[in-house]
Amino acid sequence: MTSTEPADGLVPRVGVLGGGRMGAGIAHAFLVRGATVVVVERDQEAADAARARVATSVEASVERGAVTRSAQDLLAGLTTAVDHGAFAGCDLVVEAVPEDAALKATALARVEAQLSPGAYLATNTSALSVSELATSLARPERFLGLHFFNPVPASKLIEVVLGDRTSDGTVAAARRWVQALGKTAVVVRDSPGFASSRLGVAIALEAMRMVEEGVAAPEDIDNAMVLGYQHPVGPLRTTDLVGLDVRLGIAEHLHATLGERFAPPQVLRDKVAAGELGRKAGRGFYDWP
Repeated sequence: MTSTEPADGLVPRVGVLGGGRMGAGIAHAFLVRGATVVVVERDQEAADAARARVATSVEASVERGAVTRSAQDLLAGLTTAVDHGAFAGCDLVVEAVPEDAALKATALARVEAQLSPGAYLATNTSALSVSELATSLARPERFLGLHFFNPVPASKLIEVVLGDRTSDGTVAAARRWVQALGKTAVVVRDSPGFASSRLGVAIALEAMRMVEEGVAAPEDIDNAMVLGYQHPVGPLRTTDLVGLDVRLGIAEHLHATLGERFAPPQVLRDKVAAGELGRKAGRGFYDWP
C-alpha cells in the first residue's frame, strides 16, 4: 500500500458523524488504512476537539510503530466540519452519535440526503434496532450496523448488523471493509443487543448484582473472569471503560425488549445518578486517576 492508496477493499472516502471517543476511534481506523476521512460535529469547538482526539490517537500509533507513515502524512487525510454537506462525495458514512433512537434516526436521514445513490450508510449503535432506524431512510438496502468496539484502534472485532432490508451486496461490501481494516467481522441479524451487547451486558449486570449483594469486591469479580475464563478485561472494568451511563441505557433497552433478566441493578442506577460514570468521570466501579 502506498501513502495514497487505501487498503484493498476499503472505501477511499469515509465520513464519520460525531467525533467523540468512538467517532474519533472510527476515524483513526480508516485513516491509518489509507482512506481520507471527514468528521462532522455539531459546532466548531466540538470539531476542533474531535480533530485533537484523532491526532492524539494517530500519533500514539506512530510512536508504537503500528503504522509506518508519519502522523503528519496520515492527518493530512483528515477533515473536520460542522456542516452535513461535507459528506457529499463520501463512499461510506458511519454515524456515531449518542445512543438515542430519535436522535440517530434524524441524524441518519440528514446524512443520507447528502450522499450519492451509490454510497453506503452505517450506524455504530451497540443495541438499537437497525431495521427501525432504517424506516427513516430512502435507501435502506444500503444501510446496516457497524458496531465498533472501544478502544477502536486496538479492537479486532466489528459486529456487522443486518437490517430487514439490508442487501446482500451491502453485507459483502461491509465484510471487505472490515477485512481491510485488519479486523474480524461477526455478522448478526437485527435483534435486541445483537450478539456482543446482549452477552456482554448479561455478564456485567450479574457482576454488578454480586457487588450489590456483597459477594466479592469488583477487582476480585473481574479477576475471576480474567484468570478463570481468559477474558482480557473483567466485566466491571469494561463497564467503567464503556461508561456506566452507556451500559445503563443498553440495559434499559434490553429490559424493555427481552424481559426481567436485563433489569438494571440498583447499584448501576445509583452510580449513574451520582455521576460515577467510569473512566471518563474519574470514578465508577474503580477510581481512575
